[in-house]
Amino acid sequence: MDLFAFPPLAFLLDTAYQTLMGLSDLLAPLAGAASAALAIVIITLFVRAALIPAGIAQARSEQVRARLAPRLREIQKRFRKNPERMQREMMQLYRDENTSPLAGILPALIQAPIVGLIYAVFLRTTVAGHPNDLLSEHLFGVPLGTSFVHSLGQFSAETALVFGILLALMAAVAEVTRRAFHPPLPPDPDASPLASAGVQRALGFLPYLTLVLAAFVPLAAAIYLAVTVTWTLGQRWILRRIYPLE
Repeated sequence: MDLFAFPPLAFLLDTAYQTLMGLSDLLAPLAGAASAALAIVIITLFVRAALIPAGIAQARSEQVRARLAPRLREIQKRFRKNPERMQREMMQLYRDENTSPLAGILPALIQAPIVGLIYAVFLRTTVAGHPNDLLSEHLFGVPLGTSFVHSLGQFSAETALVFGILLALMAAVAEVTRRAFHPPLPPDPDASPLASAGVQRALGFLPYLTLVLAAFVPLAAAIYLAVTVTWTLGQRWILRRIYPLE
């Protein structure tokens, strides 16, 4: 089932597409053949800026969860044999602190449809019944509809340069993210499955998942992902200092 065949979603997708193409036309005198790629960068930055309030809400939620974590662990230890009492005590703690265990989920839910709509523009060959001309545009001779994996059979210097820069940037961002924001080990290793070596290795790999995805999606989507992860790293770095976890 194609969700974007549903008329309201098709209209929103076409509106996003037309906005991108219109911006590309405006940038053409300045950026020439790279105007579509520059339009993707600008639209991505605009979307991420519009979602700053959601990012702030998530940072506040992380700070509250970190502050309550010792008290929650104490409740879990104290009422381990009485799950119903444990749940009541935990919910009472959240109420006393005027927060909720779901406080960080709502901002993510708000972001998901907006990000998904923009991302869909870079993946679909047709939009609202007409060809997606964005994917036929080029960046330094590389079509925006070409993916790194599918270009391996006919690799060129231009393809190597464009994808090499994007993937190297994303790899650097992933490594900085892994080092700066890797979740700390629980103080009581026996109390949490997150302390296992296997889980810790998996968590360390998570920042690289976007890099892997970027190798398979069209160049237009890879540009979007590169800008997104770079922005996200900078935003998290700033917000972590405004809302420290300790």
